[in-house]
Amino acid sequence: MEQRKVHGMTRRIAMAGTLGLSGLALAGCNVAPPENGFFHALRMGWPMGITPEAEQMGNYWVWVWVTAWIIGIIMWALMFFVMGRYSSKARSRRGDNEEFPRQTGYNVPLELVLTTVPVLIVMVLFFFNVQTQDSVTALDKDPKVKVDVTGYQWNWKFGYGEINGELLGGQDYEGVDKEAQQRAEDSKYEIRSNTNHGVGPIHGRSKEDYSYLNFNKIETVGSTDEVPVLVVPSNTAIEFNLASADVAHSFWIPEFLFKRDVFPHPEANQSERRFQISEIKEEGAFVGRCAEMCGTYHSMMNFELRVVSPEKFADYIKFRQDNPEAPNSEALKSIGEAPYSTSTHPFVSDRTATREAGENMTDRNAA
Repeated sequence: MEQRKVHGMTRRIAMAGTLGLSGLALAGCNVAPPENGFFHALRMGWPMGITPEAEQMGNYWVWVWVTAWIIGIIMWALMFFVMGRYSSKARSRRGDNEEFPRQTGYNVPLELVLTTVPVLIVMVLFFFNVQTQDSVTALDKDPKVKVDVTGYQWNWKFGYGEINGELLGGQDYEGVDKEAQQRAEDSKYEIRSNTNHGVGPIHGRSKEDYSYLNFNKIETVGSTDEVPVLVVPSNTAIEFNLASADVAHSFWIPEFLFKRDVFPHPEANQSERRFQISEIKEEGAFVGRCAEMCGTYHSMMNFELRVVSPEKFADYIKFRQDNPEAPNSEALKSIGEAPYSTSTHPFVSDRTATREAGENMTDRNAA
């Protein structure tokens, strides 16, 4: 009779835990967790997001950890309870002289619970995972600024493809450099003087086909001496249009909690080259990185995202339009911003010391 009561209580505890866990998961994943030390520690080093999409991903991440801890605590409690109650010493104190405790291998209700609960947990987590993913990758956010991003070994080029007139106080800005774009389109085929069709090695197309890249009137190009600074407005929906001029790279801003691979010929690689954010809530400078191993200087392939007010952004674009030959640093200075990157620094490309050290090591080994 006593064992029946214990097992009945265990089933009730398991069912209550299941209901509580399901309710927590269903209600919590879209709700920001409390801002205290424990919940912040559950971010496991994730930075605080600066976009609504990043906040949603961060909340989901924290609530998954909360769910995992609840499940772990319940399982540990049950494990230690069984170890303590059914140890040989505990059974001898109770006068239980049976060789084995009561077996529950064919307890159908218990087995149903142990089968159903994990399935429900996985289903709930999968539901909120898909919900978060769909929100992050959605292309329905009505972007007011479209930024063309080109990765190349080992730096970045940024240009403005379109800017909504609401930001500029006038008509829409179309930033495509038609002449440069036409030259890129012409690179698609290698044409012989006596023919009108392509003779390139890839189905008639040239190996130097850059027709998929975007070229703009206003561009910021990084160099070994200067980290490129991409200027964007806060509280504004933005679209990023990505492509690589050589190998695969990856566009990553840690505060976005999101990265997107940057491919050459993205359409041919069946890659969605665009992603959108509904707004950036915080102004300031944020480091951006390449998150795909792309060669010798991959770890130094950085850029800076400079988020300014919409008013400053409009002044910045006007300066770039009125002074097409002026460097990006002058445009930043004109709106009262630091002219160069503040979140990262240019890398030293001189590898003379490294080569000399390698040669000395080789000479010592030979000796």
